[in-house]
Amino acid sequence: MRVVQVVTLVSDDGTFGGPPSVALAQLQELAERGHDVRLVSLWRGTAPAPPRFGAVPFVSRRARTVVPGQGCLGLMHPLLLRDLWRAMGRADAVHLHVGRDLVSLAALAVARLRGVDFVVQTHGMVEPRTGVAARVFDSVYVPLLRRARRCLVLTERERRSLSTVLGAGHPPLVTLANGMRLSPRARHAPARDTREVIFLARLHPRKRPEAFVEMAALVHKEIPEARFTLYGADEGSLGQVHQLIADRGLADVVRYGGPLEHSAALEAYRRAAVYVLPSVHEPFPMTVLEALAEGTPVVCTSSCGIAEELAHRQAAMVTDGSPEALAEAVSALLTDEPLRHRLTHAGHRAVEETFSIHAVADRLEGIYRDQSR
Repeated sequence: MRVVQVVTLVSDDGTFGGPPSVALAQLQELAERGHDVRLVSLWRGTAPAPPRFGAVPFVSRRARTVVPGQGCLGLMHPLLLRDLWRAMGRADAVHLHVGRDLVSLAALAVARLRGVDFVVQTHGMVEPRTGVAARVFDSVYVPLLRRARRCLVLTERERRSLSTVLGAGHPPLVTLANGMRLSPRARHAPARDTREVIFLARLHPRKRPEAFVEMAALVHKEIPEARFTLYGADEGSLGQVHQLIADRGLADVVRYGGPLEHSAALEAYRRAAVYVLPSVHEPFPMTVLEALAEGTPVVCTSSCGIAEELAHRQAAMVTDGSPEALAEAVSALLTDEPLRHRLTHAGHRAVEETFSIHAVADRLEGIYRDQSR
């Protein structure tokens, strides 16, 4: 089967968050099953775009800002339209990872003009909006989105939001989890730095990097040797993070390590003793799954979309998200080696049994077969 997936942006600093990781994980597994796969996207990085990621050929154009002040939403390249047209023309299955952005709109329009069937996956990015700009955009975008054969959703919350946006007569909404494979290096990773605690996500208000710094200040009082690093592209919160570090006198304790490309991010997980994601209302955090797959104990919040499953499996420390609760969980992990080991093993089981990319690919193959009939 010839499979084309489209995502808005792939970058060397992970700016666009989870959707590129999801797309690549899906395509890598499908390629290993013998399917002819291709990823189409904009590219942003210090080096030219790679021609492929592992077994996945990558068709890309350098991202250009078409609508200033809109971040990833306003990126486009005119020649990407030609790439989309060619790629979809040869595909048996077209899978669009879409949000409210120009690339998503272009991909939907090309699929419609090409007359090809397609499925969409929205990753929690399409929620009800009432602003003037959103209403104007949606007047073109939503009718195209309704043309999908299937809309793939992660959670019940996303299902409700998408139903509201699409209105009556929307396509079937099909639940599909994000999948991950257990890292082959996780069980044989070098010794970790048992003092190192990391944050690895966009520095955006929803991710709450300031809560990570406040947590670090509390842990440092009890465990002076602990060290804390924030990794990720700045999306509005870096200034507050630097100010908070200075105000709390943590310059020698907390540092900003900048954005990381994917292989470096995996290395960061493997070195760390604990991974902390303080964000709230995170639908399905791929960074948590990546940390679990790499054998890194995780601290997250109860509003995380997979928190209930992780708590049930005792595969992560789930908190209310306050700096105090985060600090209590981190301190327990830093001082209790058996606890760290239990979470690591439970995390591995969660990835293998519940969040496996194999199960996701099985489901996708069925969806694609239905799509191509």
